[in-house]
Amino acid sequence: MKKHNFSAGPSILPQFTIEKTAEAIKDFAGTGLSVMEVSHRGKEFVAVMEETQALFRELLNIPDNYSVLFLGGGASLQFCMVPYNLMKTKAAYLNTGSWSSKAIKEGKFFGEVVEVASSKDTVYNYIPKGYEIPADADYFHYTSNNTIYGTQIRKDFDLDIPVVCDMSSDIFSRQIDVSKYGIIYGGAQKNLAPAGLAFVIVRNDILGKVDRPIPTMLNYQTHIDGGSMFNTPPVTPIYAALQTLKWLKEKGGVAAMEKINEEKAALLYDEIDRNPVFKGTVLNKEDRSLMNVCFIMNDGYQELEKDFLEFATAKGMSAIKGHRSVGGFRASIYNAMPKESIQALIDCMQEFEKTHVK
Repeated sequence: MKKHNFSAGPSILPQFTIEKTAEAIKDFAGTGLSVMEVSHRGKEFVAVMEETQALFRELLNIPDNYSVLFLGGGASLQFCMVPYNLMKTKAAYLNTGSWSSKAIKEGKFFGEVVEVASSKDTVYNYIPKGYEIPADADYFHYTSNNTIYGTQIRKDFDLDIPVVCDMSSDIFSRQIDVSKYGIIYGGAQKNLAPAGLAFVIVRNDILGKVDRPIPTMLNYQTHIDGGSMFNTPPVTPIYAALQTLKWLKEKGGVAAMEKINEEKAALLYDEIDRNPVFKGTVLNKEDRSLMNVCFIMNDGYQELEKDFLEFATAKGMSAIKGHRSVGGFRASIYNAMPKESIQALIDCMQEFEKTHVK
């Protein structure tokens, strides 16, 4: 039976990435050694690092005054690296979920945090609107896609202060104007590579403005100067990321992928809105995530939640159970998720409807 991987992360990767990485684990670049055991400073891996950075720049149209970094520690380490490097007195944060809440917590160690708005009042099922961002803040931070709650911000903020965005779960899924941002960061384990790698895109001129001493490993300038090789980088995930970027370029790049993602998400949301057994948790359609589709049993069918989970799992739907903090169901449909898998979930929902509708 075919498995359809709806995991929120670590998540589905292109088959191309898996196969090419598996080959390199056995024999990397004809060296007779595994990519897991070669020196990161050897010419073969240096070439991988350079090509990965170049493809990042090409696919996202990153201006020359930005650096592209590949670091350990995941996005969670960036929650403290950002304020360590940027916050002089205060920063503005938008609270749209668990990850932005964690970023806010870390920011408070370094200065005043202004929470400009929050959707916590309704379990983060909408994106706040109509708030003001202090013009004297050192930066504005937000999370573009909220994997747990199924909301997404699909716009670029145009501000006079640096904009910092955690794009862990929607990088390369939609077009962005990198020049509108001071820092874009994220973990790679959703749309790019296996867990263990974080990417950081940073505008060089916003660094070096704080008075505090910054520990060497937490200083972005250290990694810019070292070409992401101040210490040993996550070698195998970087190699896998390169394969995903090659796959994405072959698919037509970010613009083509955005169109595909919109079509995929529309298929599933349309079924959720139509099917009387289910209902979406994010009611405002413009706030709905294209990456993580969250839904629950409709009124009158709540007692069937366990039954549907068992039914769908038996049909090959893997990891559709919602996050433990919200329950229900979550279908994560990242770039590598084929339409066929989404249709398989829709078929499953319709079959369940036929046998349980009142």
